Amino acid sequence: MEQCAELEVDLFSMACPSLEDIQKTVEQVLSSAINRDRFSEQVGENLKKTSPQDRLKVGVGLYLLNRPAEACDRLQKAVDGKEKYFYWAYALRDLGRYEEAIECLDKSLSHQADALAVAMEKVATYRMARNVEAAELELAGCGNYGNVSAEYHYQKARLLELKASYDEAIENYLKAIELSPGHMEARFHLALRYDLTGHDDEALACYKRIVSGRRCFVNALLNLAVLYEDAGQYGLATQCVDRVLEAFPNHQRALLFSRDIESSKTMFFDEEGERCLSRKNQILETPISDFELSVRSRNCLKKMNIHTLGDLLNISESELLSYKNFGDTSLQEIKIILETKGLSLGLALEDGQFAEMPLPEEVEEEEQGMLSKPIEDLQLTVRSRKCLTKLSMLTIGDLTRTTEAELLGCKNFGQTSLVEVNKALALVGLSLKRLD
Repeated sequence: MEQCAELEVDLFSMACPSLEDIQKTVEQVLSSAINRDRFSEQVGENLKKTSPQDRLKVGVGLYLLNRPAEACDRLQKAVDGKEKYFYWAYALRDLGRYEEAIECLDKSLSHQADALAVAMEKVATYRMARNVEAAELELAGCGNYGNVSAEYHYQKARLLELKASYDEAIENYLKAIELSPGHMEARFHLALRYDLTGHDDEALACYKRIVSGRRCFVNALLNLAVLYEDAGQYGLATQCVDRVLEAFPNHQRALLFSRDIESSKTMFFDEEGERCLSRKNQILETPISDFELSVRSRNCLKKMNIHTLGDLLNISESELLSYKNFGDTSLQEIKIILETKGLSLGLALEDGQFAEMPLPEEVEEEEQGMLSKPIEDLQLTVRSRKCLTKLSMLTIGDLTRTTEAELLGCKNFGQTSLVEVNKALALVGLSLKRLD
């Protein structure tokens, strides 16, 4: 392996690199593990240099190596210029210091920074901070760039997605690509939007265009591999993953994914069984409110936090009768409802299919709030989200009531997705259900 290969653009040999020079460096660093390691060595060799020009180059280098806090320290005392303020703003954004990032972008204007470029970065910063109103206001000030600037339409599309205006977002991604066919960020997010909405053919076309060049677009390649695997085209899926591993041999997601694809080749999927299970789940999730019950029965069940037919399978007759004001009349009502569905009280307890869940009041208020949040808040990859959608999981709470074995039983949900889900839940202090 050529660990000492020279980079085509040497950031540290320049007196004062321009934004264009830095962008070329970014593309090189992202192209392979070899280039990233070589660049990391260069940054290390220049860490002790303290001139304002060297602080700029080292600060940019640290940012590219995902070390934003160190980058901020260096860039603060770097030579003034638009390059300094742009990359200082990027580093501050990574640290969640959005107001300071906006201040840096504003300061870049006094150093001949392009006004539109600054405005677009401010829109992106406000969007990351979830300040939709400020982002819209900034974007409105650039309205004259409509049908002229690809970046304007790209940023508008990203903002529209944040507002769940997906059709308008797609229109703006397409406009951005029309104005600049090489705008890969617009093409990637268009592919992602198609992917998430089940337009697989359109997503495939976008991803294939992105990965057709020499540069290794890791996320596009892995998402493309997912689509190929879903279509049963395992050879093409393997080619995508192998291309990632060729550039980044130790890429953990790609390594796990490679093993998943091999497993998928021999995995038997019981489609009829899956349909039966889906129908069964729909019955179990039927809300109690869909049935005609007396006021007394309905109030008692509500106080006991029993909301669906499935909840009734986890409680026995004796437990119901032990509750205040719940008598034989209410019990008979419940039994009749369950019998119409071929079910009975305590069935899950008898079969041992479901572990008893704690009542909501036993869960801390903060945790309960997290459990009610949508799955999208975990920022999972397309592959994982698709599998969870097939399992009818809408909230984080739905996910925590599922075991690893149940997830792995879903077609195309492998170790890669399992590791990702476990990490995402751990970040919010939760975990998948464990059977003792």
